[in-house]
Amino acid sequence: MAVTVSLVALFGGVLFFLLRGKSLGYGSAFTAAGFGFFLASTGASGPINELATAVINAVADL
Repeated sequence: MAVTVSLVALFGGVLFFLLRGKSLGYGSAFTAAGFGFFLASTGASGPINELATAVINAVADL
């Protein structure tokens, strides 16, 4: 659960700074957030979580 919260904070921060730097419009940010929300409710959420966990474990082992 801690990894999930950290990734949400990371992606939220990236979206915030893209909006602040005007590299990303409000419509695009809304679309990205909506895509993530709906993606989490599909069957793809399991493999995405497994991939994120594997990458985090690989980085931690370095």
